Amino acid sequence: MLKNALKKTSLAIFAGLLALPLTVSAEDVNFGIVPPQVNAQTYVVMDYNSGAVLASLNPDQRQYPASLTKMMTSYVIGDALKQGKIHNTDTITVGESSWGKNFPDSSKMFLNLNQQVTVEQLNRGIIIVSGNDACVAMAEHVSGTTDNFINSMNKYAEQFGLKNTHFTTVHGLDDANQYSSARDMAIIGAHIIRDLPEEYKIYAEKDFTFNKIKQPNRNGLLWDKTINVDGMKTGHTSQAGYNLVASATNADNMRLITVVMGVPTYKGREVESKKLLQWAFNSFDTFKTLEAGKAVTNQDIYYGNQGKVQIGVLQDRFITVPKGRNADLKARFELDKKYLEAPLAKGQVVGKVIYQLDGKDVAKVDLQAMQDVEEGGIFGKAWDWLVLTIKSLF
Repeated sequence: MLKNALKKTSLAIFAGLLALPLTVSAEDVNFGIVPPQVNAQTYVVMDYNSGAVLASLNPDQRQYPASLTKMMTSYVIGDALKQGKIHNTDTITVGESSWGKNFPDSSKMFLNLNQQVTVEQLNRGIIIVSGNDACVAMAEHVSGTTDNFINSMNKYAEQFGLKNTHFTTVHGLDDANQYSSARDMAIIGAHIIRDLPEEYKIYAEKDFTFNKIKQPNRNGLLWDKTINVDGMKTGHTSQAGYNLVASATNADNMRLITVVMGVPTYKGREVESKKLLQWAFNSFDTFKTLEAGKAVTNQDIYYGNQGKVQIGVLQDRFITVPKGRNADLKARFELDKKYLEAPLAKGQVVGKVIYQLDGKDVAKVDLQAMQDVEEGGIFGKAWDWLVLTIKSLF
């Protein structure tokens, strides 16, 4: 009984892990399509749905993120709202630490000392007008102290698999120990869009008025009618240069995320981002290859309380290929092990579909068990052992 309880516990733990936000892959692909010249120290253009990095320059180079930091600040806040830990109607009293006068010569919401302000207002002050004062006020409300809030930011960075990101502030003012990369920022952006759609809607808002002061969103691409940009965030300090994370969709519902960092001019970050977006939309197609909940194959499973298990994906999966080449793709199916053995947890990766173009592997999609399979009884397991032993002889 204890052994069975442990097996059931392990399945429950695995299922709990699957409930965490899906990690974005952000894997490089190379189709030989030459990207435009981009005047930035580092950049990435990534397809949101497939996670394919279609072009990059120094994508893992550590940079000062400046106010791109506020994207992770926004994620922590958005997740706290989603979980009901805080509410948009919560009222906060502005203290000494979040008073706007503490942030001279930097972007702020213009909070006044002892002023009453809501979470909804502060969140807009962070996302739309990049208020450093609003970041401190929200960090203290969510986590008690800014240090506790920064710890949460770094925990999410670890959970997302970010290898070149570390936060020491909630607002992004330069600090020698604070850094991120173009690839990591693209991943953070994808998590905001996927995990927190209500939070992401705010990124498209063009201005915000507080204390009778109207400030525009600094992402100028929101006004560009030739391209459908609906986010995300700008950043600038003297050491960072000009940064911009942008996201846009086209008529085919393809969504791209671009990151440019270390651009020399204010307007240049918009020019370079638009250049990358237009190039990628004109050069690539993204399409759904596997549908959530639809079995790809039924496979034999051994040592379990059932003899077959359905294999597929629990969330829709996409791949990106050069424009017009969808019909030329070939696919093959592989299991990670020669024979599947119980126990298996729903969502556990057991194999992959590998896609080829012109004889070259260009993408892969992990396949998952679509239901739990617990260990079978002693007689069934003995029979399966005999079957596998015989199969191994041939």
